[in-house]
Amino acid sequence: MEYCRNILSPIGNVELLSTEEFITSVSIVPMRKSDSATEPHCLLLCQQQLREYFDGRRTSFDLHLLLQGTPFQLRVWKALQTIPYGSTISYKALAELVGSPRAIRAVGGANGRNPICIIVPCHRVINSNGKLGGYSSGIGADTKQWLLDHETQYR
Repeated sequence: MEYCRNILSPIGNVELLSTEEFITSVSIVPMRKSDSATEPHCLLLCQQQLREYFDGRRTSFDLHLLLQGTPFQLRVWKALQTIPYGSTISYKALAELVGSPRAIRAVGGANGRNPICIIVPCHRVINSNGKLGGYSSGIGADTKQWLLDHETQYR
């Protein structure tokens, strides 16, 4: 069974999806699905930790995630979780981190397909020239900039 909760945040509606035990998706989207009548503990915990993040009281997350993708995508998403709060790295550096230094475009593609934004911090990856580039789920650079500024403010 899939559970859903929408939370209002400074960057818009954040849709959380989960199973009984794992967070499966965190997206910044207009409200698409109705909130579930009941919520598993993992979804309640995710809401709490995201609110703490947006309030500037949380710099890391402790949640059970269920990431589903190709082996390469999973390597990229795991590497994203090692980028410190308030820091950025380039797509090139991320490609090197996952052991595929020439796969910069593939790393960018995997980064853009990250199903659990903010918690798996794809917003911390920028172009080598310092420009932001896009953000997962088609969200613009303005949202990415807001998240980076927010983290810098509370670092």
